[in-house]
Amino acid sequence: MPRLTRLRGRRWMLIGISGAVIAAVIALLLLYKVDGNGPDEASHLTNTAEGEMTVKTGENAADTSNGHADPEEEPLSNPITAEPKEDPVAASVQTDIPSLAESYADYFPIGAAIEPYQMTGLHADMLKKHMNWLVAENAMKPASLQPREGEFQWEQADRMVQFARENKMELRFHTLVWHNQTPDWFFLDAEGKPMENETDPVKREANKKLLLERLDTHVRTIVERYKDDIRSWDVVNEVIEPADPDGMRASLWYKLTGTEYIETAFRAAREAGGSDIKLYINDYGTDDPVKRDRLAELVTELLDKGVPVDGVGHQTHISIHWPTVDSIIESMRKFHELGLDNLVTELDMSLYAWNDRSDFGEDIPEEILQKQADRYGELFEAFRSNQELLSGVVLWGIADDHTWLSSFPVTRTEAPLLFDELLQAKPAFWAVVDPLQQP
Repeated sequence: MPRLTRLRGRRWMLIGISGAVIAAVIALLLLYKVDGNGPDEASHLTNTAEGEMTVKTGENAADTSNGHADPEEEPLSNPITAEPKEDPVAASVQTDIPSLAESYADYFPIGAAIEPYQMTGLHADMLKKHMNWLVAENAMKPASLQPREGEFQWEQADRMVQFARENKMELRFHTLVWHNQTPDWFFLDAEGKPMENETDPVKREANKKLLLERLDTHVRTIVERYKDDIRSWDVVNEVIEPADPDGMRASLWYKLTGTEYIETAFRAAREAGGSDIKLYINDYGTDDPVKRDRLAELVTELLDKGVPVDGVGHQTHISIHWPTVDSIIESMRKFHELGLDNLVTELDMSLYAWNDRSDFGEDIPEEILQKQADRYGELFEAFRSNQELLSGVVLWGIADDHTWLSSFPVTRTEAPLLFDELLQAKPAFWAVVDPLQQP
C-alpha cells in the first residue's frame, strides 16, 4: 500500500471525537453562521476575491483543444487571499536526500510555482532545499496586482520578491497579460460601458486606444518596480487557440485590438525594463504541431516588426500517457532555430488520460506511480541531452498536497508532482535525480 494511502488512513483514525463534542461544535457553527460571518460565507468571499480572480471575458471556462486543459482557468484550492494553511498532518522535509536544484546545477535551474502561504513552514523548507527558481501561481496576475484602475496592490508580490532575495533564488514573473484573471475595468469605455458592445467605428477606435493605454501603464508600472529583482517575464499568456478564427484566441484583448495588445505589452516591458530582462510568450499544448506552428508564425511576425520577444514558455501540463517526449523536444527545437530561448514554465504530470474521469481514490496503484516515474525520468533525460534548447524548468507546484489537478476536470485524487501529499520524495523524484548520482 502506498505511503499516501497509509497516512491518509491514519489521519482518519485520529478523528476520535465523541458524539457530544460533535454536536456542540455543530451548534456553535450554526450560531456563527446565523450571525452572518460564518466560514461558508467567508470561504465564498475568499474564493470570489481570487476568482480565481477569474474575470470571464466571453471565452470558455476551459480550453480543451487537442486534449490539453488550461490549468489556470480552474479555481485553485488555496486562494491567495486565504490565511496560511497548516502543514499536512505527519508531513516532514527529508534532509537526507539530494537537492533537486543542486543535482541540476550543471544543466539548468529548477523552480516551482507557489502561493504566499508556502513561504513559511515546511513548504518553505522544501523550497529552500530543492528549488533555486520561483514563480507566483496567482499573486502577480493582473487581477491580483491592479484589481481597480490605478490601485496597485503590491504586498503579496513584494513578499515573494523578498523571500527569493533572502534565499538567493531567482524569480520569474507570471503574467503581465492574460485573457483570464483580468479585471473588468480594463474593458470598460470612458463612460463605464463594455467596450465590446460598441458598434460605432469611431468610438471603437477610441476604445482601442484607451485599452492599449491602460495596458501600457499596467506593464510599465509593474516592470519598473521589479526589473532589478526579476529577469524572466511572461509577457503574454495563452494567446493561441487553433479552433478560433485566425488561430488566435478570441479574447476581448484580440477582439478589441487584434495583435496590437501583444506588441504593446512586449514593447512597454522592454522600454521599462531594459535589455537585461528576458521576455517570453507563454502557452500550453505547444507540443501539438498545429498550435506550435501557429505560435511560431505569430512570433515570426512579431520579430519581423521589431517586437522584442526573447523566448517561448512551454507550460508542459502533460500526463503519464501523452504527449511523447520527442514532440516536446521537437517544439523547443523549432523555436530555438528561430533564435529564441525555451523554458518549461508549468510542468506537472497527471495520472489520468485526457477525458478519463475515473479516480484511483486513496490507493494509487504502484504501477501507476512507477509509470509516472518512468515518464519523468525520460523527460528529464531529454532535457539534459538537449540542454542547449532550454534554460530552465519550473514545476507547477511543490508537492501533491497543492495542485490544480485535484479539482480539474473533476475532483479526485491526483499526484502530478515529484513529492507526495506529505512532502516525501516519490519514485518520480528518484527517476529525475538518481541518474545524476550514478558514477
